[in-house]
Amino acid sequence: MVSLEQIRAKLLEAIRTSGMTQAELAKRVGVIQQSIAAYLHQGKMPALDTFANLCAVLDLDANEILCISEYTAPKQKTVTVSNSFNNNSGKIDFKA
Repeated sequence: MVSLEQIRAKLLEAIRTSGMTQAELAKRVGVIQQSIAAYLHQGKMPALDTFANLCAVLDLDANEILCISEYTAPKQKTVTVSNSFNNNSGKIDFKA
């Protein structure tokens, strides 16, 4: 599972390595400088629209920041069920 802390760490790294000041980044993203400071120092996370704007301004792949490539979805299971109510046999696949 991907944790919020993993996402936060990747976002913070991207902000810190951007070369922009908090004020410059805030202006380009459309938030106040205190919001950027809160992301960096107070454990706050941006709203989804702000996150999208941060990705655009910092030229980030949101999938990378969200650790999508690191997440492995659970394998799906197939269950076969016989239908004998009307002498028809059938197969129903259930995804679990």
